[in-house]
Amino acid sequence: MNALDRLAATIDARKNADPESSWTSKLLSQGPEKAAEKFGEEAIEAVIEAVRGDKERLTAEAADVLYHLLVMLAAHDLTLSDVLDELERREGVSGIDEKAARS
Repeated sequence: MNALDRLAATIDARKNADPESSWTSKLLSQGPEKAAEKFGEEAIEAVIEAVRGDKERLTAEAADVLYHLLVMLAAHDLTLSDVLDELERREGVSGIDEKAARS
């Protein structure tokens, strides 16, 4: 099991934890909109660091993005496995073709 799988499992385990003892539980208790808002904030911070070219800060912000993405998915009862299944479905398909198929 890799770090991302362990993180996803931790988030799942904390879904029903006391919001006073778990940041994950606190975020999830505030609803899917709050989880999405936090994900958006972290994504913007990652973009800023990417533009600045600060690799250390970008690495830290990318970790925050991954964490908040998993929390946002959990708020919608989706899992990392659901996303990985979608990526596998798209594997071998041109990005241009895949995007055209969505239109």
